[in-house]
Amino acid sequence: MPSIDETWFLDKWIPSDLGIAHEIIEELMQAMEKAGWPGGDMFHVQMALEEAIVNAIEHGNQRIVDKKVRVEFEVSVGQARMRITDEGEGFDHRNLADPTSEERLDKPRGRGVLLMRELMSHSEYNDPGNQVTLIKNRSSDTQSEDE
Repeated sequence: MPSIDETWFLDKWIPSDLGIAHEIIEELMQAMEKAGWPGGDMFHVQMALEEAIVNAIEHGNQRIVDKKVRVEFEVSVGQARMRITDEGEGFDHRNLADPTSEERLDKPRGRGVLLMRELMSHSEYNDPGNQVTLIKNRSSDTQSEDE
């Protein structure tokens, strides 16, 4: 069973710096590991979170170092919640082109939002589109790590 009984929180503003973003993601991964999360769930969270933070830095803040990204994490034994907010103007998340359509398969952009939706239990944007909330419910996979 997990080694923590409490919920772990982190609420931090970070500069638009990918190196610092990866350090913050590692903190979340360590909290999930301590809570006994399965590796597959952790992998999904890491992939979705990397996409969300990279999008915030590159597209939202346009890599402007003076602009910040707020990361809010909450990890318990059964659920991980993440909210990423950038200082950009946002985007229209309701009308995105389908990245799996034939004419978009060779385009380098547009797959991140789809990836986050597929990997997480729930994803939601605020109205301006500069904040995403990601929720991952712990899977019911109870296989031991020895198998």
